[in-house]
Amino acid sequence: MGAIFKFHNDLDTDQIIASQYLLLPSIDEMKAHAFESLDADFSKKVQPGDFVVGGENFGCGSSREQAPGVLKALGVKGVVAKSFARIFYRNSINIGLPVIICKDLPDQVSTGDTMELFLSEGIIKTGGREYSCTKLPPYMQAILDKGGLIASLNEAETASPAVSKDGGKQ
Repeated sequence: MGAIFKFHNDLDTDQIIASQYLLLPSIDEMKAHAFESLDADFSKKVQPGDFVVGGENFGCGSSREQAPGVLKALGVKGVVAKSFARIFYRNSINIGLPVIICKDLPDQVSTGDTMELFLSEGIIKTGGREYSCTKLPPYMQAILDKGGLIASLNEAETASPAVSKDGGKQ
């Protein structure tokens, strides 16, 4: 169970993390500035396990991977929206941040409400109601379970040692 932080349609990656903070040396330093132009205290209020909820076209604008990165670094458990900009969606999956499409939920919740996400079942529960959301295919669920694409690929690489062209193990 986590708290909801609700945002508007067409939320731009510049609103998630403004470009001037991309010069900071690490995501840990950037995360204090997440959503700064919309809610100056967001990074102080959000807790690990909380959720970000948005409307249509969440994460549009610049294709910066730091936008989902700061949310994950703050402990956001997932982002739920009516729709996502493609690059934000892909960047989120790549780093292991669940992004869930749920057409009905955003209009029914407010900041401060609580919700529970059952990712593998494609269900969200909040306010005594249950919402159906996108159920991720098993291969995408596996990527998220391993912490993102790179972690998933690294695990696959260590699980099956490389084989040389002549069939011998390297």
